[in-house]
Amino acid sequence: MADIELYLIRHGIAANRGEAFPDDTKRPLTSQGISRLRKEARALARLGVEFDQVVTSPLVRARQTAEVFVQAASPHPPLAVSDALAPGNSATAVIEDLGRFDRRARVALVGHEPNMGELAARLLGTRRAIEFKKGAICRIDVAALPPTRPGRLIWFATPRMLRLTSK
Repeated sequence: MADIELYLIRHGIAANRGEAFPDDTKRPLTSQGISRLRKEARALARLGVEFDQVVTSPLVRARQTAEVFVQAASPHPPLAVSDALAPGNSATAVIEDLGRFDRRARVALVGHEPNMGELAARLLGTRRAIEFKKGAICRIDVAALPPTRPGRLIWFATPRMLRLTSK
């Protein structure tokens, strides 16, 4: 069987913590964050990147990020929520949860830092986390879901690289 493509996506620019959003789980993306993510989604489409499944953290900013990528895709992939992608959960929890998507070949995971960087490191079999700026995306190919051995980093794109590609 061919490798499974995992796309790790950090959510876009969100509203600042503070009085307006005392509950961190409800902080939404800013209009700039949404605009930048739309450019990134267009760049991925231009590069021929497609998803069979998008899985997101339950937090508002991650769900909104996932929705931007789902809406930009044609056809629209299904969207699922995974509590394992919420802040504070382990890479092990995410990897175990990936088993429910074992029939998908291209799965996008939308989450938060430092979780995404730690997940990338775990999937690659290294100890050092990879830093994900808001909106950063990487592709890691694995042999199976859930992965049982290290995958391969195919590419890592900063938000700026993707936005420049969308022009």
